[in-house]
Amino acid sequence: MHRAHTAFNLVLSPIAQRNFATWLLKDGNSKVWKNSTILATIRAYSSAPAEQFASGTSATYVEEMYNSWLRDPTSVHTSWDAYFRSNSYNAPPDFQPVQRNLVPLSSGVSALSSGGAIDSKTIEDHLAVQAIIRSYQSRGHLAADLDPLGILRQDTTVSKDGQTRRANEAVLRQHSSFFVGEQDMDRPFKLPSTTFIGGDETTLPLREILNRLENVYCNKVGVEYMFINSLEQCNWIRKRFETPGVMNFSPEQKRLILARLTRATGFEAFLAKKYSSEKRFGLEGGEMLIPAMKEVIDVSTELGVESVIMGMPHRGRLNVLANVCRKPLPQIFTQFAGLEAADDGSGDVKYHLGTYIERLNRVTNKNIRLAVVANPSHLEASCPVVQGKTRAEQFYRGDQEGKKVMSILLHGDAAFCGQGVVYETMHLSDLPDYTTHGTIHVVVNNQIGFTTDPRFSRSSPYCTDVARVVNAPIFHVNADDPEAVVHVSRVAAEWRATFHKDVVIDLVSYRRNGHNEVDEPMFTQPLMYQKIRNHKTCLELYANKLIAEGTVTPEEVKAVAEKYDKICEESLELAKQETHIKYKDWLDSPWSGFFEGKDPLKVSPTGVKEETLIHIGNRFSLPPPNAAEFVIHKGLLRVLAARKAMVDEHIADWALAEAMAFGSLLKEGIHVRLSGQDVERGTFSHRHHVLHHQLVDKAVYNPLQHLYPDQAPYSVSNSSLSEFAVLGFEHGYSMTNPNALVLWEAQFGDFCNTAQCIIDQFIASGQAKWVRQSGLVCLLPHGMEGMGPEHSSGRLERFLSLCADDPDYFPPESEEFAIRQLHDINMIVANCSTPANYFHILRRQIAMPFRKPLIVMTPKSLLRHPLARSPFREMAENSEFRRVIPDEGPAAENGDSVRKVLFCTGRVYYDLLKAREDKKLEKEIAIVRVEQISPFPFDLVKEQSNIYKNADLFWVQEEHKNQGAWTYVQPRFLTALNHDKDVGYIGRPCSASAATGSKVQHTRELNALLNDATTV
Repeated sequence: MHRAHTAFNLVLSPIAQRNFATWLLKDGNSKVWKNSTILATIRAYSSAPAEQFASGTSATYVEEMYNSWLRDPTSVHTSWDAYFRSNSYNAPPDFQPVQRNLVPLSSGVSALSSGGAIDSKTIEDHLAVQAIIRSYQSRGHLAADLDPLGILRQDTTVSKDGQTRRANEAVLRQHSSFFVGEQDMDRPFKLPSTTFIGGDETTLPLREILNRLENVYCNKVGVEYMFINSLEQCNWIRKRFETPGVMNFSPEQKRLILARLTRATGFEAFLAKKYSSEKRFGLEGGEMLIPAMKEVIDVSTELGVESVIMGMPHRGRLNVLANVCRKPLPQIFTQFAGLEAADDGSGDVKYHLGTYIERLNRVTNKNIRLAVVANPSHLEASCPVVQGKTRAEQFYRGDQEGKKVMSILLHGDAAFCGQGVVYETMHLSDLPDYTTHGTIHVVVNNQIGFTTDPRFSRSSPYCTDVARVVNAPIFHVNADDPEAVVHVSRVAAEWRATFHKDVVIDLVSYRRNGHNEVDEPMFTQPLMYQKIRNHKTCLELYANKLIAEGTVTPEEVKAVAEKYDKICEESLELAKQETHIKYKDWLDSPWSGFFEGKDPLKVSPTGVKEETLIHIGNRFSLPPPNAAEFVIHKGLLRVLAARKAMVDEHIADWALAEAMAFGSLLKEGIHVRLSGQDVERGTFSHRHHVLHHQLVDKAVYNPLQHLYPDQAPYSVSNSSLSEFAVLGFEHGYSMTNPNALVLWEAQFGDFCNTAQCIIDQFIASGQAKWVRQSGLVCLLPHGMEGMGPEHSSGRLERFLSLCADDPDYFPPESEEFAIRQLHDINMIVANCSTPANYFHILRRQIAMPFRKPLIVMTPKSLLRHPLARSPFREMAENSEFRRVIPDEGPAAENGDSVRKVLFCTGRVYYDLLKAREDKKLEKEIAIVRVEQISPFPFDLVKEQSNIYKNADLFWVQEEHKNQGAWTYVQPRFLTALNHDKDVGYIGRPCSASAATGSKVQHTRELNALLNDATTV
């Protein structure tokens, strides 16, 4: 006898009693309750929590039935019709008010009976069938046959009926029958509107209902989607999995799957044969990834996508490059040859490299651009980078809905649930200025993380559970069923094109070798690898299936494999003819035409016409054009008035100079994007690039978007409370087009270290490893102002330690000295002390004929300091960025009489200036500001030192001795001075913490260093 089993996790809270009293007819004789088992959630790493009857998804089910009844009362079972007509159901359960006088459960019978003469058993049985259908839809994935190795099926438990079942099956199929005899199995039941298993049929025998549900939800695919709070989306998914025959493939489609699987398998076999001792992190065991990705790209291309940007870890990367992107095989094989590089750069291992390919999709006969972003070994770190690059390409194409450009992210199971950046990136998916309008995530779930089993690497039932937070459907699929994998891939691509939301494919597979090809997995997973060694490859299993059904012959299977092996052999011979590796062949973000025809040692002027500054300043200082209707805060009226007064006086503070830099670039057609936490207003309430209507919600005005009728777009975006993902996103955004100023600002500079992975692996070293330039600007509020150890330091010393200029090498002096230094450095680090210099260094990012990351230690107190002002003439034509600002007072007039020269950087200059003035030492002490710290201005430091031949030289900093710029500048000072003079240190002593938390101690330390600096 075929019996249906289900389980309820029931919580009889008052609201649950009210919502389901009449619905479930809970009387003492009801078979629904007499034969059902109330379960606690069974915890297993391969299962999921049982759904509570009073949960959001159950409430959604009732609402679904109600909406169907409203449209057509005959579309639901008569029991539902009677229930809704009885006025017992007044509104969806989630929105009903809490009733203080609860109706007793037993009263539900009379309430329902008043709607029509329907016998109790008919109602019970139809409700039971609907509950069964819903149980499969909600929890069928728990009993699906997902593991190719069958390991999960060994996780068993003994249920109350004495039968041994998998722990997750117990959640779905407890021994608690709704029906008494075999005769019930052949009774016809009307299908509810929430299922498509009937196809064109509206009623089915119970036996057939169960068979179809088992086939849909408990076969090789497990569908997780009932947590999605959209009826339209749930029905869309049901239709694509429940409709009879939806997974049938034509012989031509099957042969295409076989051919793609053959190429994926053959590629790994060829590398294993030719380079057996090389690490390549092969895809053996998960080869169906290749046909899956090909299907995603085919369907997406057919639906209008023209560009696909991919990010992935090392596992299977070479296979993806070869068989998805169609990277020329000789270029891949050359990476195994140990050749010297033909171009600059330190390079990277072959399984980290990216690529960019434009080719014809032969299935759809449409052109497609494919890019795989280069990545480090830091798993998942490239995810936000890919998203930023995708968003930028959508922006430049005017693709506001993501119909032309999309991203695919590949993950490993352990990393997907283990790395926090995945969660951070997921939460960018629906933010207005960060969304990519849907990403397809493919998890190559080989059920192991290096040597760690899933039960030790995650606390969630599935490795994909993080995706539930953004309502992304999750399709678990057995990788040994190629047709199921391809169907799931097709549905994922259609979902993304339809709803522009994320979707996850959990490709449950295995890893045939160790973590890499020279690793021994039997040390830690002996039983798993005994199974793997006896397990046939996916290609063998599928080829045998197609041969058995007559789709192909053994000779055809062999011919396809031999043809691909011949292609690999011919490509290897071509690779052997190469003498050098060309890193540029692996560039993932080419900038077509950017470098051509430019003098690499010439920087365009950064000064602008004064009338341009005045125009921008005036527009930035005015309220919205409809000021009478647009009510802004009174405090902002004072801010705007103060700005207007500065414009009238032809001076600029920090915020005004920044706006003028942005505005002048926008005028020149340069897109500007500023992102980060609270950047619209500014952490210190100084920027105010977005004005808010005080009476109308979401009504805003951005003055920099309305400077000129033909200006470039300006985007300023408050980000999520994330540094890692957001900085990675902006780095990816900056990679797409060099003609844009992309900036990320930390709330405080101290918080940048939570994005240290992006800084170390991408920003500082990206060009050296991957020949990939970026002009990203990082703004880090920095300064020792008594705000404690977490609100004082942008960790200047860490950025300087990443700069790759030789402290012992003084480059040859020439007219191109400064630009040549910029060309050769990997990253620029500056600590500006004037608004004008900040203005110029931002504009210089675009004026340079190449791109370099820029790290700027930005001020806090200087934002409103009366001396931190710059006249317009210092930003006008013929002005430029000043790497070093010399003393311009009495000390400079007679250098021989100066007894002490204080070199410094940033805001400490103003403290030194006041201390020198208080002691009236303007003639005895010179103060020289080093604005650009890296690359180090050897030439200008030498020049300034020669002016003050009789003076002692000191480096003064407000940071502690083991922090700040001291350890970077000290050896470079000696090189600049040819070791003829020493340079002393004045500043705070060494400290483990960035700053003291005591205001008294802070003041004491500051006074001590100022006293040391002004003692002659």
